[in-house]
Amino acid sequence: MTITQLKYVLAVAEHQNFTIASEHCFVTQPTLSMQIQKLEEALETKIFNRNKKPIQLTEIGKKIVEQAKIIVDESNRINDIVDQQKGYIGGDFKLGIIPTIMPTLLPIFLKSFIKKYPKINLKIEELTTEEIIKKLSEGHIDVAIAATPLENENIKERVLYYEPFVGFVPPEHRLHAVETLDVENLNIDDILLLEDGHCFKENILNLCSAIGKKNQNFQLQSGSFNTLIKLTKEGLGMTLLPYLQTLDLNNDDKKYLKEFKAPAPAREVSIIYHKSHLKVHLIEALKNLIDGLIRGVITFNDVKIISPIQQKKGA
Repeated sequence: MTITQLKYVLAVAEHQNFTIASEHCFVTQPTLSMQIQKLEEALETKIFNRNKKPIQLTEIGKKIVEQAKIIVDESNRINDIVDQQKGYIGGDFKLGIIPTIMPTLLPIFLKSFIKKYPKINLKIEELTTEEIIKKLSEGHIDVAIAATPLENENIKERVLYYEPFVGFVPPEHRLHAVETLDVENLNIDDILLLEDGHCFKENILNLCSAIGKKNQNFQLQSGSFNTLIKLTKEGLGMTLLPYLQTLDLNNDDKKYLKEFKAPAPAREVSIIYHKSHLKVHLIEALKNLIDGLIRGVITFNDVKIISPIQQKKGA
């Protein structure tokens, strides 16, 4: 039994196809198939049911895959130990960031990170929270930045900052005259929201649900904050923005902003990674750099954290 054979098994289990798995492993399909067959012969059991389309794991194969993930992770950890001992901070590092955080946070730290750690090959993907959890679990990304808490026992969370919600209210709206917003005065029916798949939408729904004003008949949903801002200025309703999103608004648009009374509703933004702790020294480097930079931009403490997890109806 070899680590390489186990990696091939994991690839086939994921893609359910020998040809696709071989492409991802950068070997020929016959080589991959032969190595898996050798492993099955050594174990005297079948890992895959090749008669199924797509290929399925056998019952014993499912248990083998679970253990193979642990073994492969632990083997990768040896490289981490060696790199840490050498003080080496480099290599491939895959980062996922949710869409409502990437445009505002990435410009704050990316240039500094590249300059400070030139040996790190940083690969960044914009992913939904659901995609992030899946890719962290499958080992396709090393770390992510997302709204928390996620209540996932396999995911570790370390808070980076708390980001308050800010109202964007047009002059004709009923709340434009108030100096500061009160959560109790919000009405989900006149709040423009991001479309499904954005956890910031769930933040807003959970906020309104907490005051008993959750309704599924939304006036309008859009894919970006910029579109929501434009529609708000057309008088189609108000919207809520994350604080960092408001910093780049022009002076005319900033006149639409309304802060909340303390404690302001806010989202918790964290660096998250799988409990297996792979590439922990790179994760630590990223967190420390963001911590140092973000303190000069956002320093809110008197906030009330709103969950990004979709609440069950009636909850």
